[in-house]
Amino acid sequence: MCVGLPARVVSIKEGTALVDASGAKREVSAELLDQLDPGDYVMVHAGAAIARITADDEEETDALLDDISFEA
Repeated sequence: MCVGLPARVVSIKEGTALVDASGAKREVSAELLDQLDPGDYVMVHAGAAIARITADDEEETDALLDDISFEA
């Protein structure tokens, strides 16, 4: 099973996006998505933004991941 993490796009430069995933900032490839803008939410997997998501999707995914973390 593959797990993607939700993140908010902070900035974009030359096909690379700086994203904020729950406070952790990292650079990921933005080559797979057209018209990505700062403030957009994306799903990140294996160092690449693979899908644009909504803020609601991001909140729901964070809540689910928090629940899983406490059960382990």
